[in-house]
Amino acid sequence: MAKDNKIQMPSSGAGITRYFDDYKSKIQFKPEHVIILAVVIIIIIIVLHLQGGAWF
Repeated sequence: MAKDNKIQMPSSGAGITRYFDDYKSKIQFKPEHVIILAVVIIIIIIVLHLQGGAWF
């Protein structure tokens, strides 16, 4: 069924593209999870550098 009540902007209007209308991801992360993952990766990198595995 077509959605006739939506207003569509031209695709070349000032370089703005509206991706959120076209695609909705099935995988969504909470901001807290992203921050925790970043902290864990930083800790792993620090531990690896302290073990002497740094190339620079």
